[in-house]
Amino acid sequence: MSKAHRGKGIRDLFARGRGACPVCKRNNVKLLYEQEAGEAKVKICKTCKAAIKHGKKSIQA
Repeated sequence: MSKAHRGKGIRDLFARGRGACPVCKRNNVKLLYEQEAGEAKVKICKTCKAAIKHGKKSIQA
């Protein structure tokens, strides 16, 4: 079966949703997950989202 619509929602984002993660500082990763850092919301990568959920990392505002 074709996977033609996979990733359709991120095609209209700047750089197709890719950039530098503010938590792990890796470049060119998909930043799809919003997380609150103080009063602001930042977008982070999938691995950092999981690490924050399990208490292994934190976001400094």
